[in-house]
Amino acid sequence: MKKTIAAAGLVCTLVSGTLLPPVHTARQPADCGGLRGLRLPAAVIGLPTTGGEVSAANTIGPSGSGSSATGAYCRVEAVIHPVDPAAPDITLRVALPQQWNMKSMMFGGGGYDGTVPDVTGNVPFGPTGHPRPLGRGYATYAGDSGHRAAPDFEPTTSLDGSFGLNDEAVRNFAGDALKKTHDAARHIIRTHYGSAPAHTYFAGGSSGGREALAVAQRWPTDFDGVIAAYPAWNAASLNLFFGHEARLLSRPGAFPGPAEQALLYRRVVRSCDGDDGLRDGVISDEAGCRFQPRTLRCPGGKDAAGITDTVDAVDAADAADTATCLSDRQIHAVEALSSPLRWKYRLASGETGYPGFPFLSGADMTTPLLGMGARAPGHPMPKDSGYGVQFWDQWVRYFVTRDPAYDSLAVDPRRPGRWQRRISALSASQDVNDPDLRRFAEAGGKLLLLHGTADELVSHRSTVEYFRRVHKRLGPRATGSFARLYLIPGANHVNVDASFAASYDSLSALETWTQGGQAPARPVVADTSPAGNARTRPLCAYPSWPRYRGHGDPASAHSFDCHSTRSRT
Repeated sequence: MKKTIAAAGLVCTLVSGTLLPPVHTARQPADCGGLRGLRLPAAVIGLPTTGGEVSAANTIGPSGSGSSATGAYCRVEAVIHPVDPAAPDITLRVALPQQWNMKSMMFGGGGYDGTVPDVTGNVPFGPTGHPRPLGRGYATYAGDSGHRAAPDFEPTTSLDGSFGLNDEAVRNFAGDALKKTHDAARHIIRTHYGSAPAHTYFAGGSSGGREALAVAQRWPTDFDGVIAAYPAWNAASLNLFFGHEARLLSRPGAFPGPAEQALLYRRVVRSCDGDDGLRDGVISDEAGCRFQPRTLRCPGGKDAAGITDTVDAVDAADAADTATCLSDRQIHAVEALSSPLRWKYRLASGETGYPGFPFLSGADMTTPLLGMGARAPGHPMPKDSGYGVQFWDQWVRYFVTRDPAYDSLAVDPRRPGRWQRRISALSASQDVNDPDLRRFAEAGGKLLLLHGTADELVSHRSTVEYFRRVHKRLGPRATGSFARLYLIPGANHVNVDASFAASYDSLSALETWTQGGQAPARPVVADTSPAGNARTRPLCAYPSWPRYRGHGDPASAHSFDCHSTRSRT
């Protein structure tokens, strides 16, 4: 239950029985059009720039309905100019609602960024039955991280890494643009409303999740609450794993095509689905799943092209597919990608490896583009290869070698040779891996980490690894006072075609925690996938996972307990 009590110019909010501290409402906002041409002095921005200005400001009328409804707001477009005249501007957008709740929300981006995220949108894994931040009265804002992707870049603009040729653009993408965008947006908000936000929040997923952890680590007093979903926090290390993946899958006969991917994923789910006490198409105990891919080995270990009946106990679903087995080369590739990658050379960030993906315990490799893709990696890199190997290709060509014609498959992540020094330098800014979040916690900051165990693009094992480091540095009790990690069984990278399309009101939970001091208690996550039938599950704090009690409605979270077992990384 949530309602507002207003009196004498004060606003109090009642959330789950907790009366939050009163907040003074802002004065009547200034005219939207009056923001056009507003200067953004370099002095108000905490990192070096040459200032900027508001390029456009227009009133947008009410729109949408239900949870997507937004009231009238002022949409502001602005740019921040670089120090290096050859570097691109940072473009940002701010949405200033007429009915402001005295709070702000900054959205993170995704991939290589290059576009401004939707400031009318929702937080990652956000609830479908509640208003989005702008609809709740938040002033929302986001930036393009300091460059513009080519609008016709295929298959998606978030894969355009060509800005990597410029040092300042790389620093902006690695994190500097976050501070610059935040400070500029705050200046615009203060100018418009005559007051700074009483509470500030950040939410992002993937590269945006890395950005979420970056603001908590680098600018611990700027945000009261942070939602970091499936965070690519060790971005350079993940890139090296993508390179490992590209080289493995480019070998003759090693790439499992879409049919083989689907076969393997089905068999993994069938093998481990019931380990949580219920067969529902979701593997809840990912760490306990031990599928052996050699049970799918083709006769003699050879490529199964043209073979249609070579695996024992093939069910009707399998028989409808063209693939019924995997070759030795395909099995070796999948096993390698499901295992940790370690390198023996030193990175400036201190990272020594990447934990691999749970392709043999629940990760959905079959999703178009974000998974393994439809075609093996090559040079030039095919546009229907997996997202990760294309990400590596851009990184090698524009960030590492700075030669757009370079063959990315020629760089071995385990033995990069003459590129080792450059890769190490990039890791120093791109691996956002500081576990010492004491300053963030001491400032009252709260952190929600969310990650699906079926994620095919950023391994949830990596997020577990970071959370464990925080535990080790601060201790379990101190960590529990400000941070939670929730692993969501069946959820993949962006909730598309997921076994469990997660929907959780993390923003309300974060508000209650930061403003009322009440930590999340027995949270529930809903499944919005077409096959989910609105089922719910308990959102279990790491290291626990939801286990069916053996009785009760299998579609209800009340029929599950959070069960703890030793987890694997």
